[in-house]
Amino acid sequence: MTTRSRIAMLIYGMVNAVLFGIGAVAVLTVGREEQWKYLLPLVIVASIVLAAPIAWLIAPRLRARYWRAPDA
Repeated sequence: MTTRSRIAMLIYGMVNAVLFGIGAVAVLTVGREEQWKYLLPLVIVASIVLAAPIAWLIAPRLRARYWRAPDA
């Protein structure tokens, strides 16, 4: 198991929580009560699925001592 995958697994839960929080607030403020029972499970599934690639992209930046944007 690589260091990148270990770091990604560690931050997966945090990324998932942030994505779920953003989605839940958006659904609860915009949607109607009748729509909540359909939209909240969708937000849960979307946050679980989207958290993995986002954590994978963030992991190398956490390992780097001095992260800089690529030179253009």
